[in-house]
Amino acid sequence: MRILLVEDEAKLVQALADNLKNEGFDVDMAINGLDGMQLVASCSYDLVVLDIMLPMLDGSQMLKKIRARNRDIPVLMLTARDSVQDKVQHFESGADDYLTKPFSFDELLVRIKSLLRRRPAQQADVIHVGNFELNRLTHKVKRGNQRIELSGKEYALLEYLATNAGQILSRSMIMDHVWDRSFENLTNIVDVYIRQLRSKIDEDYEHKLIRTIRNVGYVFGDELTL
Repeated sequence: MRILLVEDEAKLVQALADNLKNEGFDVDMAINGLDGMQLVASCSYDLVVLDIMLPMLDGSQMLKKIRARNRDIPVLMLTARDSVQDKVQHFESGADDYLTKPFSFDELLVRIKSLLRRRPAQQADVIHVGNFELNRLTHKVKRGNQRIELSGKEYALLEYLATNAGQILSRSMIMDHVWDRSFENLTNIVDVYIRQLRSKIDEDYEHKLIRTIRNVGYVFGDELTL
């Protein structure tokens, strides 16, 4: 597995690289965003660990450029900022996970392994639930004849819900599959995104697809799988 580390603290990035190499990973390093993007453009990576505060091209800009090139490569963001607003912003931009400094190497390693374990499920290319349609190849979503525009993280959440239509999904399950985080203090992000999806998917329709199961989680579609 090949990992790209982009971090402007030279001692930190070297220490992380050494430890990851000891764990059997191939690691490339960059200390600014422009060098990081050059590596992304010239090499194939299984995962990118990306600091937000970078010289020349900051991590937020670099993340957007990475997502423009590759929808699927996992990106783990590093930052000293820990507000929910900052986390939502970067999840919206396509981050898969978010680690706040200072952190232990063991925690970083667990996050990396969790991201790398994810593999695309063998599912139908197009999911239909009533008059709802989601194309997993083109990422296009429709309800009836209406095209629905979604952010990257909204799409990821909706795809997970639709793939598991009829099954109750807890907030922790959603966090683990969509954000790769199951920490209790972040599960409110799930509710924020559910509200956003409802405003786009259900607001104009009498029949609601996204339902709340009180004290449990959410279910998508008409039938509960018991």
